[in-house]
Formats: sequence, structure tokens, C-alpha cells
Amino acid sequence: MTNAVTLEQIKQVKSLGFLHNKGTDRFNGRIITANGKITAEQMVAIAEAAKKYGNGEVEFTTRLSIEVRGIRFADIEPFRNFVSQAELETGGTGPLVRPIVSCKGTTCQFGLYDTFALSQKIYELFYKGYHTVKLPHKFKITVGGCPNNCVKPTLNDVGITGQLVPNVHTEMCRGCKKCQVEAACPVHVAKLKDGFIDIDPKSCLHCGRCVGKCPFHVIEKGTPGFLISIGGRWGKKIAQGQPLQKLLTSEEEVLAMVEKAILLFRDQGSTGERFSDTIARLGFENVQQQLFSDELLKRKQEIIS
Repeated sequence: MTNAVTLEQIKQVKSLGFLHNKGTDRFNGRIITANGKITAEQMVAIAEAAKKYGNGEVEFTTRLSIEVRGIRFADIEPFRNFVSQAELETGGTGPLVRPIVSCKGTTCQFGLYDTFALSQKIYELFYKGYHTVKLPHKFKITVGGCPNNCVKPTLNDVGITGQLVPNVHTEMCRGCKKCQVEAACPVHVAKLKDGFIDIDPKSCLHCGRCVGKCPFHVIEKGTPGFLISIGGRWGKKIAQGQPLQKLLTSEEEVLAMVEKAILLFRDQGSTGERFSDTIARLGFENVQQQLFSDELLKRKQEIIS
């Protein structure tokens, strides 16, 4: 490290989303997105900022943020002011709710709901709304549109996965030699059994790929929902998120569940431990029971104050 940048300066701007570019006297400015989606005008603004304040290079992080490389310490505030004119901001570090990661389920052929819209709500409510609430450690939220798990919801503190539970009318099944429902199932859970279609509810991924495939309307509709997993993490230590025992059926329930998870972590987590450690220490059933109760929401002001 050169003498042009001090450790105090590095600490000072990290919380603003500026990370020291090792071996240099420059910083990388991290621009966050609400859901991994920006406008053409914002892309132009980022490119102009990279040329004006950085070294002209832009990097993409694994969590859908954008970093402009090579910014001088003295240019950090001018850089922030410049990108703010395009309604962009820097940040995304520290023991806080981190920027939200969303798959493109809104436009994907397999997406089961509007992931961009839900991510935007979570961003406003919990990344922005809880930005002054310090947590025991970082807290990552991921929004996935279907069981393809492209954004790996089960490897985040809270993961949301879109679901479409098939409504099966077995009495309408004609036992076709070539069953269209069976052919549509990507994991081969739907099978003809004793001349009728059978779907094992414990093995079904609720991807909805079988819905509407039968010409005799055996599975004409499905029940939409959201599977919530908690306690996932990726990094030096890996933990697989555990699914909550029942599907949620509305965005309102999802938003309430996410908030309760944050409040529980703030209230009962120990400094320096990840949410997965908190869950392991308290016990999954204990945590799940609290999350399906409204007690944490009733104590919200007490917990965050």
C-alpha cells in the first residue's frame, strides 16, 4: 500500500461502499441495485462516472452490484454526487441488511411471479428502511422465481423461492399411454400409477411445469406460493438453508416473514455470528415457531431501538 491512503481513510469510506483497491492509492466504488436491473440512462451515467472519476473500467460483483474501479479518495464525494443524479447510490457493506439479489423471474419463461417487483419492495423496506439498524453480522436476502434456484436462495440468510403447487384432479385422468403430465415433469416425480397420474407431494418441486399440460384438464391450475428458507450461507463456512414448514401464499406474508427474520437476528443473534449460527444455537424449531408468531413484530420498536 502506498502512503497516499491511510487505514483511517479506508475505514472511513468502506461503509459508503468504497473498497480499497489493494496495492494502489485508489478505491472501487460499489453501486448497488434494487434488484439487479438498471435503465439505459443509468448505464450511461455509470460509464461516464467511470471515465471521469475512475480508470474507465467497470466490474460486476457476484451479488448484482456494479463497481467502478480506480477512484481517488478526493473524488469519492464528487463521484457519489454524480451518480446520484441518475438515482444511483453506493453502499452494500457492513453488518446490515445487504443489497437484495433477484433472478430475472419476471421475464424468464420459468418464473412464477414478478421477482423484480418483490425485490424492489424488499429493497425499499429492509435495505433502505433498516439501513440504520446494526445487526450481529451481514444479512443477505435472495429472491428466486422458481425451483431452478439460479440465485441459490438456500445459500442466503433468507431465501425466497417461487412455487406453483399443481391441483390434481385424478378422477379426470384417462391413463393415456403417453401421459403429457408425466412427460412435462423435469424431475420425473409425476408418474402413472395403477392407470392414474400420481405426484408424490414430498418429492414435487412445485415448479408448475405440469400445469395445463393435460388435454383432459387433470392439472388445469396450480396454487401459487413462496417457499422460505432460512440460515443459508456461502463462504469460508457453508450452511444449507432450511425450508420453513409451510408455503406462504401472498407477498404480504413474505414481507412480514423477512422482517421477522431480521428482527429475530437483531434481537437474539450474538455479535459476529451469522444467522445460520444463531439458528443452530437457538434450534431451528424454536426459530420457526417465533417466525410463525407475530410476537417479534409486536416488539419491533423495542428490538430496533
